[in-house]
Amino acid sequence: MENATLIDETLKRELSALYAAEDRHYHDLGHIEAMLALANHYKALLHDPEAVEAAIWFHDAIYDSRAKDNEARSAALAEEKLAGRADAQRLRRIAAMITATASHELPPLGDQHSVRDAALFLDMDLAILGAAPDVFDAYEQTVRREYQWVGEPMWRAGRAAVLKGFLARPHIFHSEEFRRRFETRAKQNIARSLRAVGHGQGG
Repeated sequence: MENATLIDETLKRELSALYAAEDRHYHDLGHIEAMLALANHYKALLHDPEAVEAAIWFHDAIYDSRAKDNEARSAALAEEKLAGRADAQRLRRIAAMITATASHELPPLGDQHSVRDAALFLDMDLAILGAAPDVFDAYEQTVRREYQWVGEPMWRAGRAAVLKGFLARPHIFHSEEFRRRFETRAKQNIARSLRAVGHGQGG
């Protein structure tokens, strides 16, 4: 069962259609492809790379910027679509990784291999925070477009709260590999963004 293909071409086409929805500007196929590229780069570190690949494909499958349960619904969709392709424990691991993207806190998976995979998966999802400044700025603009229904003052306050939440953590990234590669740049990008929305420390 562990060696069964979780994500085949049919599922990829089905999920790609969801990511192609016109109201998606950041949470689209480009985001999935960027994460898949990171998963491939760090494949040697992953205990169950296929499960991580499945979590990547499904984690934003359901995305409505007005909803609060996107992650739970995406996890439920993964469990439904992957039933019969993986045993119950593996399905739970995949669902747990997906639901963890709501808070970006490590899910309580028990064994260290699964926790390590979850850490790397969550770090891949946030790698954009440590991108080059122009790439990060473009990301911010696409996220804003997804929330274009939110008025500017509320958007600035909400975005500031999210970004300050990341800065308040001991580390933005869970894994040593991603901290070395992205942490410093991520903190610089976030600090610059907070200044831009008028919630920076100082000037």
